[in-house]
Amino acid sequence: MAAQQGQPDMPAMPSMMPMLVMMFLILILYAFDGSDHKIGSILDYGLNFFGMDGQYPIVTLFVVGALMASFSAILRSFFTDMIEQAKSQQIMSAFNKELRQARLENNSFKIKKLTEMQPQMMAKNMENSNKMMKSMPFTMIVIIPLFLWVRYFIDVTVREAGNLTFSVPWATLDLDTTIWFMPAWILVYTMISIPFGQIVNRLIRTYKFKKYLKQMDSAEGAETA
Repeated sequence: MAAQQGQPDMPAMPSMMPMLVMMFLILILYAFDGSDHKIGSILDYGLNFFGMDGQYPIVTLFVVGALMASFSAILRSFFTDMIEQAKSQQIMSAFNKELRQARLENNSFKIKKLTEMQPQMMAKNMENSNKMMKSMPFTMIVIIPLFLWVRYFIDVTVREAGNLTFSVPWATLDLDTTIWFMPAWILVYTMISIPFGQIVNRLIRTYKFKKYLKQMDSAEGAETA
């Protein structure tokens, strides 16, 4: 049945193909790397200065995690219009607030109008998601090899140095100890990279917003001159 005249089209869902391809690539590279660390041992020739001979594994995990998080955040900023994204988030937040209020008031006319607008709002959000997805293949080109090198670093360099043990306030753990379903070093690495990435992302957003505000002030100054 043809869509009614004036009825907005439903937004296209963001393609999951890039993510699936990258996950498949990760599995292939991880399998190829194997227990003898084929890829990690090769990368160690160029990255071993980060390892510090396995003497300070937590410091190495922090440095590499911070570099990876910074690279990912900076690359995403080139693919994402942060100003437009912030505007879209504010509009969507206001829209959801109005829709919730209309439902609380049982205002059927307002609910109908807002519901008709919903596909347009979803389309804008999905457009932003698609733009962010475009950066994923580029980030993975760096992230996957670094991850394989860190795996080699823990399993070989740190193990040979005898520094797998580290202390936290509530326990003493080994970096290769399995916690839940993954080695402790992955948890440490994740706990470093995710918060640091958020900090870098916030700094980039602040810089871009300040730049945008300066441009607006300059444009207003030129108009009033």
